[in-house]
Amino acid sequence: MDPAGIFSTSYRQDQSLIRTRNQAITLLLFIVALFALPMFAEVRSVAVMTSMLITAVVVLGLQINTGLAGQVNIGQAAFMGVGAYSTAVLASKLHLPFWLALPAGGVFAALFGVIFGLAAVRIKGFYLALTTIAAQILFHFFVLNLPQKWLGGSNGITMQPAELFGFKFESDAGVYYLCLVVAMIMIAGGYGIARSRHGRIFAAVRDDDVASGMMGINVVRTKALAFLVGAFYAGIGGGLWAYYVRFVTIDQFTLIHSIWFIAMIIVGGMGSITGALIGVFVIRMAQESITSMGPVLIERIPFLGGDLVFAAMNIFLGGIIAGFLIFEPRGLMHRWNIAKRSYRMWPYPY
Repeated sequence: MDPAGIFSTSYRQDQSLIRTRNQAITLLLFIVALFALPMFAEVRSVAVMTSMLITAVVVLGLQINTGLAGQVNIGQAAFMGVGAYSTAVLASKLHLPFWLALPAGGVFAALFGVIFGLAAVRIKGFYLALTTIAAQILFHFFVLNLPQKWLGGSNGITMQPAELFGFKFESDAGVYYLCLVVAMIMIAGGYGIARSRHGRIFAAVRDDDVASGMMGINVVRTKALAFLVGAFYAGIGGGLWAYYVRFVTIDQFTLIHSIWFIAMIIVGGMGSITGALIGVFVIRMAQESITSMGPVLIERIPFLGGDLVFAAMNIFLGGIIAGFLIFEPRGLMHRWNIAKRSYRMWPYPY
């Protein structure tokens, strides 16, 4: 075992994510394009990208928890909500600075997630899914029934913009850059976890927890750690969301949001960090397309009514989950890997 830590690896070929010069140049150009986006894009596009970055952080946590460690989680939106409310309370009521409130929100979400990680020791599959749904129910129950001066009840909590070294992130571009930097750090951490000995332990427990235990792996600790890491990512995403909208309410973290997060890792590919990012991009772009086309269709076909967009969104969600599970259960990342192998072997079919 490599004792150096969670971001270390014992495989020499895994020491570097970027193995070629072209990959390094492509990644650098992509990062430059992300930083340059607010200078050229419209305000709406910047807002959509900010939402994607926040969602990517949350979905990365779900990918580590479910895709990598195999622990079914249908309560990721609840963990995100715990992070958002914790950050909002710490920032607005205790007046903690951004650089303390945000990670503290992630820690509170992680502690909430560990409770269900311990439950995963005894149960799995369908029963574990029901247990994580309980997280969603408990989260709503506590927010709505605790004293209103604590969490705001149904009225929510209003926040001030994030401030760092005297600079306030009030504009759309400022919040975008804030979310971009935090998302880059969390994505780098996700790749580090997946490629480390802890990532391989997660995969071993996912494939066969009994055999993993016989090999000397601490299954209880591994499952609890998977929920802790996944909930921490969700908490950081929730904190970013709180600073983005500056108003936190219970309706922003429902069960349907958790199902959307699951759809993103299914579309992108279970167990792949890159697949999670692809899934976020594909699903969010599809959501934006449906939202944009809805008013146009209603204007041209009035009898469809105003519920068209909501109904179309639910039909799309169910259809895309069922379609990928039937026709491409390994997600788009698997199809991309097949295309890369075919390109490298061309023109030799074998």
